[in-house]
Amino acid sequence: MRKVDLTNVNEATEFKKLPAGAYACVIRDVEDVAAKEYLKIDYDIAAGEFAGHFDAIRQEHPDWLWVGAYVKSYKTNALPMFKRFCSAISKSNGNFVFDGGAVNSDETTLIGKKLGIVLREEEYYTNSGELRTRLVVHTECPLDKLSSQKVPPIKRLPVEDKAPDGFMSVPDGAEEGLPNW
Repeated sequence: MRKVDLTNVNEATEFKKLPAGAYACVIRDVEDVAAKEYLKIDYDIAAGEFAGHFDAIRQEHPDWLWVGAYVKSYKTNALPMFKRFCSAISKSNGNFVFDGGAVNSDETTLIGKKLGIVLREEEYYTNSGELRTRLVVHTECPLDKLSSQKVPPIKRLPVEDKAPDGFMSVPDGAEEGLPNW
């Protein structure tokens, strides 16, 4: 093992798991990735039991670049979802307007703005093949519509999806159609 210096390293702590749900959030940072036509949005929970949840994790783990972050595409086929995002921001922040074009396309003006975000769970496989769940942004909404938002059920991987070992799962009875070598 290479020698490491733990002198100025804080020991990792347990974080309370954030459940799927609808949250009042605040935008912490925005980066325009123009070559891929999306905004990388860093956000955090603004109120309630989990206020500051992602900021606490980012403070302890500054190299975890996607904690409390998601992508909002402004490609042509994604413009309806981008408009919903812009509308949620505008309705949640008084007279503020961000429309990505005619009135305001300066993404840095989004920093500090609030909006409602609905987080849902989805399944995924780790690099080691372990099945886990993670929270993802399902949708955005104006803050005054937050209490009426439905949190979708967990998004499960399809049964016919690839097994963690990289091989396709063979459905029961499929061996009848396989060649007999």
